[in-house]
Amino acid sequence: MSGHGDPIPMISHKCGPLTGVAHVPGDKSISHRSMLLGAMTVGETRITGLLEGEDVLATASAMRAFGADVERLGDGDWRIYGFGVGGFAEPEDVIDCGNAGTGVRLIMGCMATSPITATFTGDASLRSRPMGRVTDPISLFGAAAYGRSKGRLPMTVVGARNPVPVRYTTPMASAQVKSAVLLAGLNAPGETVVIEAEATRDHTERMLAGFGAEVDVQVTGEGRVITLVGQPELKPQTIAVPRDPSSAAFPVCAALIVEGSDVLVPNIGLNPTRAGLFETLREMRADLTYENEREEGGEPVADLRARFSPEMKGIRVPEDRAASMIDEYPVLSVVAAFAEGKTEFVGVHELRVKESDRIDAMARGLEANGVCVDEGEDWMTVHGMGPDGVPGGGTADARLDHRIAMSFMVLGMAARMPVRVDDGSPIATSFPIFENLMAGLGARIERSNR
Repeated sequence: MSGHGDPIPMISHKCGPLTGVAHVPGDKSISHRSMLLGAMTVGETRITGLLEGEDVLATASAMRAFGADVERLGDGDWRIYGFGVGGFAEPEDVIDCGNAGTGVRLIMGCMATSPITATFTGDASLRSRPMGRVTDPISLFGAAAYGRSKGRLPMTVVGARNPVPVRYTTPMASAQVKSAVLLAGLNAPGETVVIEAEATRDHTERMLAGFGAEVDVQVTGEGRVITLVGQPELKPQTIAVPRDPSSAAFPVCAALIVEGSDVLVPNIGLNPTRAGLFETLREMRADLTYENEREEGGEPVADLRARFSPEMKGIRVPEDRAASMIDEYPVLSVVAAFAEGKTEFVGVHELRVKESDRIDAMARGLEANGVCVDEGEDWMTVHGMGPDGVPGGGTADARLDHRIAMSFMVLGMAARMPVRVDDGSPIATSFPIFENLMAGLGARIERSNR
């Protein structure tokens, strides 16, 4: 599937029990960062388990354009021969990042302190997303950015010729913003400091340290303070990418709402800054257990077993958990529709500026399928209808958003009538095997021209 070609309407039918083992793709966040940091070493980095979705492939293409030798050796198996910190070559053409918001923002950070100029674009969804949240802080290093109104792509970034280190407090809970600033700080002398009031996913800090950078993290009265010593010589690594908890969310949540289901999802990364969904589901009385808990590559990992959970109850999801599950709210809203009582999401304004306005997208799609939803600027409440209580029968607008499309496919697996999405093509950006994987468990998803 392609997020750039013709729309692919899809329909999901109520199905029998979902059973079996779901081998979801590699973690997208770690895949992006492995590619970027591998390019910023001198020498060969090897990566296994890389997510080969369109977003990560766009990042690989961008690193080639900046001068890295990037080669696919086999399924999920890649090698990168890097150019070193500050060794970015000026690309000969526009960098097309497709649908990859993480990719474009982190790449901007990486090249912002090199004396080169690069122009970035993307698909219609990415061109609508705000880039000022990254271009504002990288300007403090001495970079400049010129784009469309409201800080939108296409955008040209002129890297700093004489970068200076910065001390920056993030204005919102965003791992992308934090990471872009830290990556820019790699080629600035002295110490770059990022302060975040609310902890966000910490893959960048962990991986920077793993590649040999000097990174210090302290929790103070200001918040979480990350200090990076600039201009290190990053060392090539061998990286085994754990499987993506955001992708695991779909077979896990489907199993919880489809009668008789029992699904095992192995080797899932459970970094505490990413595992908020699973904690929330357990609080809703979901039958979700961790098996074979262990640590791999500095990240906690476990096998997840999810079983049909007809006694789930709605809850108020704590606001301070939002950053650890921001990408999972769409599919959680589907689970909430099959719980008893109301489920409240608060402090989730960030959902308004993801690949789509995910609050509006989920609210309209759920309402089209018979579910009552209330919403505000930074909150949403789903009024649960209990197991087998969702009528279905509606069509949801995916809005070029992979997680919206997959969430409504999950809804259709348990709703009384089929659920359609207008375009399932964006699913390929993060989960290219979604249809086949879910079909292997027993789902009934088909492509439809109706």
